[in-house]
Amino acid sequence: MEGNRTPSVSCVFVCHDGAGRVLLARRGAGARDEPGTWDCGAGALEYGESFETAVAREVREEYSADALDIETIGVRNVVRAVPDSHWVAVVFAVRVDPAEVAIGEPHKFDRLGWFDPGDLPEPRHSQLPETLALFSRPGFGR
Repeated sequence: MEGNRTPSVSCVFVCHDGAGRVLLARRGAGARDEPGTWDCGAGALEYGESFETAVAREVREEYSADALDIETIGVRNVVRAVPDSHWVAVVFAVRVDPAEVAIGEPHKFDRLGWFDPGDLPEPRHSQLPETLALFSRPGFGR
């Protein structure tokens, strides 16, 4: 990585139904990376924005649903060679109403599904396992 580069801040969110299922999206042909893989949601923190506001905005944009509960569950430092990137991922668990969920960004996602965390679809995005490990830890109210 070249000098004077600054990591980005990303709000990563695992949407759940409050009954044990998680919402995953399959990344479409227009996705930034790893098209065809299943992933949770994420988006950049905008200047002056609170984490909760960013998460609520991104959930609405990606899944057309309101964030009913937002819970911070961890932070990850993500450095990747392909694509060359570095970001700080603040990770959240977000309860949504499954009846509201729909693809809000069809240029990025081509399919949504609700899954038991022990029975997830393949292939998975390279960052998904570490994110779901934070979600699966005890003590986060799920």
